[in-house]
Amino acid sequence: MSIILGIESSCDETAAALTKDGKLLANVISSQADIHAKYGGVMPEVASRLHVENIGVVLKETMEKAGIGYEELDAIAFTRGPGLIGSLHAGVEAAKALALLYKKPLVPVHHLAGHIYANEYVDSFSFPLLAVVVSGGNTELVLMERDLDFKVIGETKDDAVGESFDKVARIVGLPYPGGLPIDLHAQKGKPVYDFPVQKLHHVPGTEKYDYSFSYSGLKTAVLNFVEHKRAKGESYDLDDLCASFTKAAIDPIVERMKAAAKEYHVKQVVLAGGVSANSYLRSEAAKALEGTGIHLTIPPLWCTTDNAAMIAKVGEKLFASGITCSLDVDVDPNWQIEDFKEF
Repeated sequence: MSIILGIESSCDETAAALTKDGKLLANVISSQADIHAKYGGVMPEVASRLHVENIGVVLKETMEKAGIGYEELDAIAFTRGPGLIGSLHAGVEAAKALALLYKKPLVPVHHLAGHIYANEYVDSFSFPLLAVVVSGGNTELVLMERDLDFKVIGETKDDAVGESFDKVARIVGLPYPGGLPIDLHAQKGKPVYDFPVQKLHHVPGTEKYDYSFSYSGLKTAVLNFVEHKRAKGESYDLDDLCASFTKAAIDPIVERMKAAAKEYHVKQVVLAGGVSANSYLRSEAAKALEGTGIHLTIPPLWCTTDNAAMIAKVGEKLFASGITCSLDVDVDPNWQIEDFKEF
């Protein structure tokens, strides 16, 4: 077993965590959400500067909470990508500095692998496994035949589902980030408005399903609906709009999840990423898999947002497998999860 320090800085959370023999000893997060809320979204230049300002404080608090000294570490794991390039650099450079100073190996971690493996803090994995990765930057179905084995079988062609929540929140005047406020309104409303839903269909000329996603049309439909109402001086019910949008955004995920789980004969499905906190997704996923014999893991809310505990968790596995990198490693904002060993 090992002592692993994890560092996460892919977007607007500066985070560090420490694990010892698989047990989480400390998990510290400094969020920039309130600062970026005034802009209606993450400002990359602001985010990277704040990471630089916060990383030292976050690391100090993490080590103090864990009661561990840097010299006791076995390895330092960090988020290499995907993410905002400036934000990623802040975390990587901090990891490099510590690795150089204390002569510790570096372990590069894929951000989405972190979201998937965050579930191991609450449940063990059974393979083959289907991970439903839904966040502000990603919407993917990832098949895992074994540990640390990732195959993307479906992904968005344009916008991510989490981004669509943020954009719709801005359209209707709700605060950023949009996931929680839309969810709260949706729970009080009914899906009475007709927004386009991406139906599952077969790949032309085959019997295999196309598991891709698209959210640009849904965002446009909501924008057109709101502008049409405003132009005519008509009102709409915000709770019902949020419920209608949520259903149109989440139903395609659940439909594809259920079909893929059946096609690939998986034993387990895990939800991962920020949108996995959505109450409608959680309830509909459970309903969809009820009676199938497929085990569903729904992460606790603390696991859904960006954190370093998930980076340390994957770091443990990679380090145990002998996967480390040199000090000249660079970030990769577009790193694909299937290429997580290429750096």
